[in-house]
Amino acid sequence: MSSKKTKVELRESKKSKKGSKQPTHVSKELQDDSMSQLLGVTIAAINATKDLVPINTAKGILGTIANILTLVQSVIKNKSDFQAIADKCKTIREILENATKDATEDDLRGHLGHALTQLNKSVNCINSDVASSKEQGFWRRLFTVMIDRDKIAAWEKDLDRVLGLFNFEAITGIGINMKFVKKALELVSNVPNMNAPKNRQIKPPSQPAMLYGRDDLVAELTNLVINDEHLALIGPGGMGKSSVVKAIINELLVTAKFAVRRFFVTYDGLDASTITFETFMTHFAGALGIEIAGTDPIRQISTFLDSASALIVLDNAETFEEASVLLALGDIPPAIAEIANIPGVILVLTSRSRRNAPNIQWITKDILPLDLSSAQVMFFQIYQCASCSEAKEDIKGLLKELDFHPLSINILANAAQQNGWSPTTLLKRWNDRHSKVLDGSRGKLQSLSDTMQLSLSLPSVRNLGEDGLRALAIIAFLPQGLNENLAGRLLPSLPQVDTICDVLCMQSLVYRQNNFLKVLAPIRHYVRDSLQAPDSTCLQDIRTFYYCTVASRLKERDQYADIIISDHVNIEHVVAFDLANIPNDAEETYNTCWQFLEFLERHLPRLTTLTPAISNIVENSSTWMLKSNCLLTLAWLYNTLSQLVEASQAFQAAEALYLTAGDLEMMGDCLITHADLLRCQGRFIQSQNLLEGLQDSNSWESQRNNESPSLFTEDRNWGLPSKIWHWRAKFCHGGDIVQVHTHLEDLFLQCTSVGNVFNCRDALEGLADIAFCESRLSDTMDNLQTLVGIFEGQHSDDALRATVGKAVVASKQGNCDLARELIQKALESFPLFALSNARIFLQQSYGSACIELTAGEWGQG
Repeated sequence: MSSKKTKVELRESKKSKKGSKQPTHVSKELQDDSMSQLLGVTIAAINATKDLVPINTAKGILGTIANILTLVQSVIKNKSDFQAIADKCKTIREILENATKDATEDDLRGHLGHALTQLNKSVNCINSDVASSKEQGFWRRLFTVMIDRDKIAAWEKDLDRVLGLFNFEAITGIGINMKFVKKALELVSNVPNMNAPKNRQIKPPSQPAMLYGRDDLVAELTNLVINDEHLALIGPGGMGKSSVVKAIINELLVTAKFAVRRFFVTYDGLDASTITFETFMTHFAGALGIEIAGTDPIRQISTFLDSASALIVLDNAETFEEASVLLALGDIPPAIAEIANIPGVILVLTSRSRRNAPNIQWITKDILPLDLSSAQVMFFQIYQCASCSEAKEDIKGLLKELDFHPLSINILANAAQQNGWSPTTLLKRWNDRHSKVLDGSRGKLQSLSDTMQLSLSLPSVRNLGEDGLRALAIIAFLPQGLNENLAGRLLPSLPQVDTICDVLCMQSLVYRQNNFLKVLAPIRHYVRDSLQAPDSTCLQDIRTFYYCTVASRLKERDQYADIIISDHVNIEHVVAFDLANIPNDAEETYNTCWQFLEFLERHLPRLTTLTPAISNIVENSSTWMLKSNCLLTLAWLYNTLSQLVEASQAFQAAEALYLTAGDLEMMGDCLITHADLLRCQGRFIQSQNLLEGLQDSNSWESQRNNESPSLFTEDRNWGLPSKIWHWRAKFCHGGDIVQVHTHLEDLFLQCTSVGNVFNCRDALEGLADIAFCESRLSDTMDNLQTLVGIFEGQHSDDALRATVGKAVVASKQGNCDLARELIQKALESFPLFALSNARIFLQQSYGSACIELTAGEWGQG
C-alpha cells in the first residue's frame, strides 16, 4: 500500500514541477463539488416555484426538470458537463414563474399552451434519457455513470429551440403580462442590435377563396414541405402561383408542423431595377415580425429562425432574383442560401424567373394551366347566366382559346358578369377585342396588360432591347411557336436569337415544348394586340427559309421533307398570311401554296386552313393559272381525305379557271375527275351529263382537233394523259385488246422519257388491268411491282393501292399466305392513308375479301 502511495506522490510531484496548476483529477473533483452545490440550489428554487404556479402543465414541467437535475446530482459522474443544462433549467423556472403568474387554464388554448406543450415534450425526453442512463448504471452494479457530451449538447440545442419558440409564442399570447416580455427576452436572447420589444407575430395570408383544379398539386407540394424540401414554383404571370402557395401554408399538416412560424414574404410592388440588399433584408425581416439594426442582418435573422422550425414563402421572387443579377447585389443569393441552410427552415418561392438562388436543393415545379373541367367550374362560378347551358360548347371553345390561363379566365368571367353580357355578347366582345377585354381594371391581378408589363419590365428582358421584343413578336405570330433547332436559320437577322430565347424562357414569357418555343394564348393575344407587329425583316427571313424548303422537297423523308413535316402548321400560316397581304403578282407565294398542298396530299393528308385564302385570290390574267394550280392541288387533298363534296367544288373551280386561261388539257382533266367524283357519290346522271356536255362543247372539239396526226409528229408527248385514258376507256368498252396494249406500252415509254410519274402510273395500271384480264398474272405482278418501286417513299397512297393489287394477284396465283402478308404490309406501312381515305380503305377491304374468298374462307370473306 505504501509503495502505491509513493508512486502516486512521485507522479504528482513531477506534474507540479511543470506548472502551478492543480492536478487534473483534483480540479475535476472541485468542479463537480461546485456543480453539485449549484444543482442543489437550483432544485430547491424549482420545487419552490412549482408550488406557486397555477398551471398544471407548468407544474409538471418544473417537476420533470427538478428530477433531471436530481439524477444528475446523484448518479451522473460528469456533472460539470451539465453546466449549460442547469443554466437553462434556471431560465425555464424564471420564464414559467412569470409567464403563468396571471394565466388561467383558458390561456392554454393559445400560444402559451403550444409553447408549454413543446417544452414539456423536450424535458420529458431528456428526463427519460437520463433515467435510462441511471438504470444502466444500476444493472452494472455501479452507482455513477457517464453521459456522452455530444448527447448533452443535443439536449442543450433542443432546449434552445424550445425556449425560442416559448419566447416567441408566449409574448404574443393574449392576457400575458407585458412586464414579463422584456425580462423573458433578456433571459432567452442575447442577440445584439435587435430591437426585441418590437418583435411581433405576422399572420400569414388566409386560404384562397377560389382555387380550382389544384387539389392534387397542393397535396403533392404539401407532402414535400412536410418532408423538409425547398420548393421553387415557376410559371408566367397569372398562373396562380401565389394562390397555390397560400393554400399550402394553410394545410392542416403544415399548420401542425410550423404553427405560427409560417411567414409570407412578398416582393410584389418592388422595382427590380431599384431594389437594394438592405431593401431585400428589411422586407424579409418585416414579414418575420422583427426589426433589424446594425451591419449584420443575416445573423440577426438567422438567430431568430434558429429557435424553431419555420416555413418561409418568398412570393414574387423574380424581383430580387432579377436584382441579384447586378454585380452590386450579388450577396442576395448567398443570403438566401444561408437562411435555407438553417436546420428546420423550409423555403418556398414563387417566381416567373428560373434564376433561383444557387447552392440550394430546390425542387422546381412548373405551375401549369388548368384542365378544361376546372376552367369551366372556375368560369361559371363567377359568370352566372340563365342561358349559360345553351352556350356551354361555345364557352368551352373560348376557354380553350385562353389556354385555360387562370387569370384570363377570372378577368373574362368577371367582365362578363359585371357588364351583364349574354354568352353571345361575350363571344362577340372576345372576337372583336381579344386581349383588350382582359384589361378590366388596374393591377396585375385584374389586368393582363399589367401582369405582362411586369414581366417585360424585368431588367434581363429590358436588356435584350428591341431584339427581345422582335423575337417575342415572331414567336407569338407563329402558331406552332419557333422551332428551336431552326431558330438561327429562320432568323438570321437576330444573331443572338438563342440567347434571347433563353432569357424569355427564364422569365416564363415563352416555354419549351417538343423543340418549339411557344407562348400561352393570352400572351400571344397581348403581343399581337398591344405590343408590336412582327418585324418585316424577321418575316422575310422566315418566308425565305420556308419557301426554299418547300421548293426543295424531294423525297418523303429527306431533310426538306422533315422540316416541312415538323413546321407544317407554321408554313401554312405564313402562306395564308402572304396570300392575304402580298401584291397580286407575287408568283412565288402561289407556287409555294400549291407545292405545299401537294406535299400535304402525298405525305401528311389533313384539312387545311388555306381554302379561304385561295378562294380570295383576285382573278386576273396574271393569276388565272397560279390560282388554278392552287385549286387543283387543294381538290386532290380533299379527294385523298374523302371529302368528296369539297373536292368536287375545288375541281369545278379549277376547271373554270383553266378554261379561262386557255389550258384545255388541264380543264378536261379537272372535268373528268369531277365527273368521276360525282359517280363515286352515286350521282350517275350528273356525272354522265357533265361528260356529255364536254363532248358537245367547243372546247372538246378543239381538244379533239388537236389530236391530229400532224400534231402528233410535231410533239408526240402532247396530251399524254388524254391519250392514256382514251385507250384505257377503249379497253373498258370492249376495244381490241392487242391494239390497246400496243398503244399503252408506247405511251408508257413516252411518259418514262419525259419523267412524268403520274402518267407512268396511269399507263402501267392500264397494262396491269389488261394482263390480269388475260390471266397473265406474272406480267400483272411485274407491272404492279414497278408501280410500287416508282411511288414507294414518294406517293404513299399510290404505293398502297399497288400493294393491295399485288395481294389480289398473289391470291389468284394460289399463294394466299403471301397475299395476306402483302395486305398486312400495306396496313402497317401506310396506316394514315388507309384510315384517312375512304376509297383506299374500301379498296383494301375489298382486296382482303377477295383473297379470303379465293382461299375458300367464306366466313372471312
